[in-house]
Amino acid sequence: MKPAMLLTGLTTALVLEGALLPGAIAQTTAPTTSSRCPQPVLSRLTRHRVAQGETLDTIAQRYGLLPATIMGLNAAVQGGAVRPGEELLIPPYNGLRVSVAPGQTWQQVAEAYNSRADVLFEVNGCVSTVPASVFVPGVNWFPGVRTTASAPAASASPLGGYPLPQRSQVIVNYGWQPDPAQGKLVFNTGVALASPPSNAVLAVGPGTIAFAGTDAIYGNLVVVNHAQGLQTRYANLANLDVRAGQTVRQGDRLGAVAPGDGNGGTTRSGANSFLFFEVRLNSSAGWVAQNPQDFVPAMVLR
Repeated sequence: MKPAMLLTGLTTALVLEGALLPGAIAQTTAPTTSSRCPQPVLSRLTRHRVAQGETLDTIAQRYGLLPATIMGLNAAVQGGAVRPGEELLIPPYNGLRVSVAPGQTWQQVAEAYNSRADVLFEVNGCVSTVPASVFVPGVNWFPGVRTTASAPAASASPLGGYPLPQRSQVIVNYGWQPDPAQGKLVFNTGVALASPPSNAVLAVGPGTIAFAGTDAIYGNLVVVNHAQGLQTRYANLANLDVRAGQTVRQGDRLGAVAPGDGNGGTTRSGANSFLFFEVRLNSSAGWVAQNPQDFVPAMVLR
C-alpha cells in the first residue's frame, strides 16, 4: 500500500469559514486583528425549534453537521433524543464549545485540542485575549470529552512504552493539519513515525490483541486493547507477528514496518517508510481517536 493512500484514508477534510488555509503558518501569538475577520462562531449560532417528527439525525443533516456537534452545544439532547418544541443552538460548522481558564493563550488552547492558534484566533473573532468560552472547530463531542482547555495527565496512562525500538521523527502529526495536496485542513487520527523498513513494531503497553489482519485503509494492522478503556493501533506493517486473542506485554513485537513505495514525497517529509500509530478511547460514540502524546508519555516532545 502506498503511504499516500494510507494517510489520505485516515484523514477527514474540513474547509473552515474565514480560517487560514494551508500555506499559512501557525501562530504562537495572536495576529493583528483584521477588519476581514468573521464574527465569532459563538455569536453566530442559529436557533432551531424542533418540529414534530424531527430527530437529532435529521436536524444534523439539515445543517450539514454531525449529531455530536449539536449534542455538545445542547446538554438537554446529549442522550440522543429531541422533543417537539425544544429549541436547539446550531453552529455554522462542526466543533466543540470549551471553557478557558483566565490567562491562557491561543497557543495553549490550540495545544490542548491539537488545533492551530491562528485558526482558533480567527474563528473566535480575532481577539488577542482568549474569551472564557471559545469554539474549537473539528473536535467531536462525546460523553467524557474534556470541555476545558487543559491537557490530561499522561503519567497515569498504562501505555509506558514506545511503538518503535528507537524514538523516531513524527512526520505527520495528530489533529488538524494543513494538507497542500488537498488544499484543505485535514484531521489525522494518529501520527506517522518515520522508520526504516522491517523495523520492529512494539506494543506500547500490556493488553490483548483485538485484531491482527489486513484492512482496506490501514493495510496490515494490529489493534491492542488496554486497561482504562484505551486502544492502540499499529498500521502499515509488512507482516504480523501476533494473532487475535493473544495477550502481549509492553515491548512485545507485533510486526515490522512495511517498505516505502520509493516516491519519497508521500509523507511531506521525504520518508519512504513509516509506522502509522493511533491511540483511541472507548466511549458511547465508539473508539474515538486521541492525541497519542496525551496517553503515551514516551511520545511527548521534549
